[in-house]
Amino acid sequence: MSIFKGAGVALITPFNDDLTVDYDGLRRLTEFHIEKGTDAIVVCGTTGESSTLSEAEHSEAIRVVAEQAAGRIPVIAGTGSNDTQTAIMLSQAAEKDGVDGLLIVTPYYNKATQNGLYKHYSAIAEAVNIPIILYNVPSRTGCNILPETAVRLAKDNKNIVAIKEACGNISQVATLAALADGCIDIYSGNDDQILPLLSLGGIGVISVTSNIIPEDTHNLVHKFLEGDVEEARRLQLKVMPLCKELFSEVNPIPVKKACELLGMCNGKVRMPLTEMEPQNAEKLAKAMKDYGISF
Repeated sequence: MSIFKGAGVALITPFNDDLTVDYDGLRRLTEFHIEKGTDAIVVCGTTGESSTLSEAEHSEAIRVVAEQAAGRIPVIAGTGSNDTQTAIMLSQAAEKDGVDGLLIVTPYYNKATQNGLYKHYSAIAEAVNIPIILYNVPSRTGCNILPETAVRLAKDNKNIVAIKEACGNISQVATLAALADGCIDIYSGNDDQILPLLSLGGIGVISVTSNIIPEDTHNLVHKFLEGDVEEARRLQLKVMPLCKELFSEVNPIPVKKACELLGMCNGKVRMPLTEMEPQNAEKLAKAMKDYGISF
């Protein structure tokens, strides 16, 4: 059974002015997404700045969101690492905190061979009992899960159930869908490619744009799944200019600025990320207003 169908939000991690984690803010954001009909919350992923959270902060953020959600919405914890043992430790801690699934990015910097990826993910899968979503984002990690490897992992590990595909290569995703023949759920990892991946058999998206337009992102997926392809197409094309500005600088700098403009957080990011360049922030604000977002 799928962890979720629809639009899961790749949740930002709000910070206080002193750059400590704003756990009360995380609770408020969790309630916001439940109210707006978001289909799942992914906490401590790339958009959640997991790479600059301490292990203690990482685990506490996951615990807080799971506690606040209280079973009302699936919570998926980002627990990937470039060290297999660290990924296992984070995954086991998240499982104890009651999350519904794990999102595990490929090892970054040291990378891995395809056999190394197979062993890495298999070791994590053996260490936990909850569903795992593979996360393939070569532009950030320098490491690509090939379709054959993803299918092998899903067939050999009963709790590896899905993949977040952010490779950007539609042909690779099509190959994956053909080889998988339904053995692994596919989620889009790119907001500008939601509809193309759905057309190849995908069942949803793990979305940055859902932070600011949760209802439209939810509707884009569900309209397609319900057979209203024309409305899904309209929503996909409508969001394209906004997507451009939300990724004009490295994620999550722009989406945090967007959330700041909406009064959802102070927009602060931790170094080495820095505040959005003024000229890009102006373009983002214009794109939001052109989309119809009021602030």
